[in-house]
Amino acid sequence: MKLKAIFPVLLILLLNACQQISKEQQKPNILLLCIDDLRPELNFFGKDYIHSPNIDALAAKGRAFQHHYVNAPSCGPSRYTLLTGTYGPPSNDALFIRAEKFAINPGEVKPSMPEWFRNNGYTTVSVGKVSHHPGGRGGADWNDSATIEVPKAWDKHLMPVGEWQHPRGAMHGLAHGEIRKHDGDMDVFQSTEGDDSIYPDGLIASEGIKQLKSLASKDQPFFLAIGLIKPHLPFGAPAKYMAHYKSVKLPPIAHPQKPQGVTTWHKSGEFMKYNRWGKNPNEDPEFADEVRRHYAACVSYADMHVGMIMDELKKTGAHKNTVVVLWGDHGWHLGEHAIWGKHSLFEEALHSPLIVYYPGIEKGGAKADGVVETIDIFPTLCELTGVDTPGFAQGTSLKPILDNPMAKGHSAIAYKSGATLRTSTHRLILHPDGHAELYDHTNAEGETKNIAKENPDIVKELMAILNSKYQASKKFGLHD
Repeated sequence: MKLKAIFPVLLILLLNACQQISKEQQKPNILLLCIDDLRPELNFFGKDYIHSPNIDALAAKGRAFQHHYVNAPSCGPSRYTLLTGTYGPPSNDALFIRAEKFAINPGEVKPSMPEWFRNNGYTTVSVGKVSHHPGGRGGADWNDSATIEVPKAWDKHLMPVGEWQHPRGAMHGLAHGEIRKHDGDMDVFQSTEGDDSIYPDGLIASEGIKQLKSLASKDQPFFLAIGLIKPHLPFGAPAKYMAHYKSVKLPPIAHPQKPQGVTTWHKSGEFMKYNRWGKNPNEDPEFADEVRRHYAACVSYADMHVGMIMDELKKTGAHKNTVVVLWGDHGWHLGEHAIWGKHSLFEEALHSPLIVYYPGIEKGGAKADGVVETIDIFPTLCELTGVDTPGFAQGTSLKPILDNPMAKGHSAIAYKSGATLRTSTHRLILHPDGHAELYDHTNAEGETKNIAKENPDIVKELMAILNSKYQASKKFGLHD
């Protein structure tokens, strides 16, 4: 009788032990936080006038890459490299071009990063703007489920729209459901009283937390990507975030003059098309100051959502077995080179934050100064989770730098109407007609003085590296 009574207890203990072993052997989860138009305008990256306590807290326990560069200064092609681990077309519809090829011949299209993890036992979910279109769909209002931006990638790809009617409306939404109909009728910035849900990111963060709770309750490892829209134009955030910046003294805009000669300078068309009340930030210092403060408020708004998500990760207990990546999809000029926006091949448009954290990281909080690029994220996540790295991934795992922040990085390339190579000391920009720009980052002049003519040997050396990394001469029609 005693043995019969003990047997059920032993069985329960055995089952609990098996479940515990299963959880311990489970591959690490992945939490990917994508933030739109986020330049390194963060406290941990040296901007002490910025209120970014939650991103700073993540950086303080993880690895903040001080010289991370995206592979294109625009949302679509930058997210292409993130999600595929390969270089691709320079246009915003890069992922849709890939989807069209997939529809014709799926076997010729390599798996995307989320699809790769899905095939390796992960539940994959995206919320918000992870690919170019929030929610990952095409169509006139970006909500056509028959047109998928990244086929086979996600078990769920969600985009709550609330008052904003559809993903296209939320993408450029202002408070209380205002959507962009005519560019010139929408204010370029806004600060409105109300809670965090009066702008679309409040809904995205809430849905992301809901999905996180659900995924963390399962035994299967998850890949959850949450994409926040702000600080994308127009710069709108609840008024409480603007309060951080009303009395803050902003530093002067670095090299605010329009560059001389042939460069990738542009007229800031994306910014200038909004209602600016007849003002031009290149001519009106007070207006430029207002723009920068509203941008900063949007950064703090995004930071708050990062904090909410990270708090929930800890509450679920999944933080003990989750790799966290925070990634800015590209930089953004705030008056440098007289540009307000992205789309150039200058430093400001390509330099963005990258933070990686995982339990047990060595020397957490130590900053890494080596040059790295977005395309490195795919192989890095494979190595950190024990998933096989696909042979087609063109990046380099950042695990050596995660182990040792003093480890060297490597050169980074980017492309849009030409191509550029960034090393630890120089930037080379090659135009389709063969014109070269060369800038020396070891002196104070930086990217304000083109030294290509005086340094043909350096141009030739860097051009060879650029071509070997991405066969740039074939892809962009550049001259040797």
